[in-house]
Amino acid sequence: MPFIPYQECLERLNNQIKKNQPLIGAGAGTGISAKFAEKGGVDIIIIYNSGRYRMAGRGSAAGILAYGDANEIVVDMAREVLPVVQDTPVLAGVCGTDPFRLMPVFLKQLKEMGFDGVQNFPTVGVIDGNFRQILEETGMSYDLEVEMIRQAHELEMLTCPYVFDVDQTIKMTEAGADVLVTHMNTTVKGSIGVSADVAPTLEEAAKRIQEMHDVAKEIREDVIVLCHGGPIAEPEDAQYIFEHTEGVAGFFGASSVERLATERAIEAQARSFKDLTI
Repeated sequence: MPFIPYQECLERLNNQIKKNQPLIGAGAGTGISAKFAEKGGVDIIIIYNSGRYRMAGRGSAAGILAYGDANEIVVDMAREVLPVVQDTPVLAGVCGTDPFRLMPVFLKQLKEMGFDGVQNFPTVGVIDGNFRQILEETGMSYDLEVEMIRQAHELEMLTCPYVFDVDQTIKMTEAGADVLVTHMNTTVKGSIGVSADVAPTLEEAAKRIQEMHDVAKEIREDVIVLCHGGPIAEPEDAQYIFEHTEGVAGFFGASSVERLATERAIEAQARSFKDLTI
């Protein structure tokens, strides 16, 4: 794909906002996912290790566990995805806590490969409780992800980090993040989605998203805020968030865009053939 300069990426996103059109980001675990998400008109494509697990029939949470080198998997996926995308910014999911990477060097390598920006994934933001405290105290903290976003911003890469609460929203906004993706937990619905009782309700999500939006805008008026995950699985769920919040510019979907669509389409197509008569 062509490299898209940083300022052009921002102009494209802001032009959509001025037209009152929602910004849509799409996760892509395969080349065909990226190819047809682009045909569908998405504004940003993101590739990260969970996409590979998701499209292999495993839950997105597999990307948090020790099944592979997350950053190396993204580099490998790039060879499949980047060449088929024609004119849409592509972001790399970067594991900012990776202790075996010189992050400034790695970010430059991603930019030279053709990535236009980054997102913080895998992220310790999805981990809570005692284990999260252990990670924070042993040098694998969310603050490393904030620093990764800061460094990417200084390299003029589009930065679209996941944020999970007000404190993280403040840190990422101050680090120069261009787009904040308010994360409401792993997506519900589908064959490998989580159950609704581990995610907030749509009403609760709207309140949390609005709170994060408002605190970010107090710091920087130019920051863009999107919603993602949890109960926001279908287009009508995103519409609910748009109608019950103010200033949220769009939606980022990974499972929502590629996994749910793939599950239904392949099953329906297979059944259509099975229903034929001899």
